[in-house]
Amino acid sequence: MIYPKPIDHVDRLPDPLLLLIFNKIGDVKALGRCSVVCRRFRSLVPEVDNVVVRVDCVISDDNSSSSNKSRHPISSLFRLVFSGLLKSITQFISISPRRLSSSAVFNGGDDDFDNSVTHHSPTQVLKNFNEIKLLRIELPSGELGIDDGVLLKWRADFGSTLDNCIILGASSVIGPVTSSNDRCISLPNIDGNGDNDNGSIPDSFYTNGGLKLRVVWTISSLIAASARHYLLQPIIVEHETLDSLTLADADGQGVLCMNRQQLEELRVKPLSASSASKRTLVPALNMRLWYAAHLELPDGTVLKGATLVAIRPSEQQPKKEVVGTDGNWVGAAFEEPYGTAVRMLVKRRTYCLEMNSF
Repeated sequence: MIYPKPIDHVDRLPDPLLLLIFNKIGDVKALGRCSVVCRRFRSLVPEVDNVVVRVDCVISDDNSSSSNKSRHPISSLFRLVFSGLLKSITQFISISPRRLSSSAVFNGGDDDFDNSVTHHSPTQVLKNFNEIKLLRIELPSGELGIDDGVLLKWRADFGSTLDNCIILGASSVIGPVTSSNDRCISLPNIDGNGDNDNGSIPDSFYTNGGLKLRVVWTISSLIAASARHYLLQPIIVEHETLDSLTLADADGQGVLCMNRQQLEELRVKPLSASSASKRTLVPALNMRLWYAAHLELPDGTVLKGATLVAIRPSEQQPKKEVVGTDGNWVGAAFEEPYGTAVRMLVKRRTYCLEMNSF
């Protein structure tokens, strides 16, 4: 009996359709495995324009001497931020030896490997992609060590330097309290939007360490954002097709975003590096701060000590209002329910601050 030759239905798919599928996959490790299926896949994977790099393992190379310890609180802050950051992005994606061949297309195509674990930086993994337009890199965790129950989120937009940064923090978050019949029970509005709250910061905020804590949050977030930006420069220079670049973390703590115009600005006008460490210099800043001792959201979530900081360079000409009735660009920085929290906070009294370049 003669059997008909099997038909490879995948081979019948046109290249544009396969590229559409690969773009839906996105994940760089999965694409690496696809690239070893056949020569056709191997030739198509580098043309993918939507790529996600998840840094799932970090390795410490901190060989600094324990004797070199500064007691100054700002020095301690710098060590805290940068040790976490450099372990997250300049150190490496870990790929087991068994998986190395499937990722070889991204590290020069060398299929020869030994039995040791090999590590690849995001720059190395991406170097053989030719048409990346949308790139997202995700760190395994945020850089800033915060206590359990504390909320700290930031989003920063960069060109060759900082364009804007929004920081939302709260000393504690209380989730919605529900009864046995699952109906939301509103918690008492201790010091929020009630009749006794005029939107002013209470005097105790300045004396009980509240202001100092918010300053640390702000500086820490700006340092983390500027360090992320500095470390992205090689990727931006190498991939001129980029339309959008996002560097986030799995904890949802911080997000750095760059659009096509900002990416091109960095290529034309190189960043100014800080002399103190490997990060982009933060320019002189104008800041607006809003505060609520107790902020209850429509879903019943309560933010204690809710604080919002909107930041822009002092020399930047405002292209649009920072806030309005709906919060404008500030309100769009975070997903719900925190977008609602932002829009509620910007209706309160505004406090203006300035910060020198650092």
